[in-house]
Amino acid sequence: MTDIAHIPQPVDLTVKPDVTAFFDEPTNTVTYVVRDPASTACAVVDSVMDIDYAAGRITYASADAVIDFIKANGLTLEWLIETHVHADHLSGAPYIQGKLGGKIGIGENITIVQDTFGKVFNEGTEFQRDGSQFDRLFKDGDSYQIGGMTAFAMHTPGHTPACMTHVVGDAAFVGDTLFMPDGGSARADFPGGDSRTLYRSIKRVLALPDDLRLFMCHDYGPNGREIRWETTVAEQKIHNIHVKDGISEDQFVTMRDARDATLGMPKLIIPSLQVNMRAGDLPPPDDSGKRFLKVPLNVL
Repeated sequence: MTDIAHIPQPVDLTVKPDVTAFFDEPTNTVTYVVRDPASTACAVVDSVMDIDYAAGRITYASADAVIDFIKANGLTLEWLIETHVHADHLSGAPYIQGKLGGKIGIGENITIVQDTFGKVFNEGTEFQRDGSQFDRLFKDGDSYQIGGMTAFAMHTPGHTPACMTHVVGDAAFVGDTLFMPDGGSARADFPGGDSRTLYRSIKRVLALPDDLRLFMCHDYGPNGREIRWETTVAEQKIHNIHVKDGISEDQFVTMRDARDATLGMPKLIIPSLQVNMRAGDLPPPDDSGKRFLKVPLNVL
């Protein structure tokens, strides 16, 4: 039996949410609709808003596909969960909320991210750094309901300070904390990230029951394999190339730091951070009514 003494709540593997995935090829992001099988209630995890960055054009095809699915199945949207402030895609949460309702939630350490990047983008005092753009700020161990299902949030920082893993019955949504076993782990070199903290967060996730389903936020098809996004705790412990059983914390830190030093910035990091730290809202318009994204030079 898995030792869950350090886990905020026990995991009820008898609760099996229906999980439907939507893969966004341009950003390799997976959005999930998580449904309570005993009701019409659902949640959306890590939604996407489309951007043609070169053209400065925002569109909503990815979010509309999620909305159409929810409507077609007669579901009621209760939550829009952001596992963290993404640096590789823009959140579609406020757009979906405007069409279907629901509350937008993220980890309470969003305030750290807002303070950091509020300075990077020189947002000024009008940009609130208290997380008030979101409807709920989750603390470690906080629970919430999706219909009759109880979900709980685990603080799993390292990739960013605000990363949370959301556990719903026999399913957990890990954000960028983990990739599929042959993908390893996420980078830890963004401001506020830390490879040692990431290792400890991953081990906390892998202390959950072996049969727990784990759903990734991204997949890149390593070595040309088909895109996948679902695995289990047991599979990660046996096969994950970065953190499988037997790999020490120091070994992981050495590997992760060396690998991160070779990585370029995500191509959408500039627009993503400005939008996602606002819960998916675009920056406010200027006096002419137009909205702009800033490009800070020699900062990131």
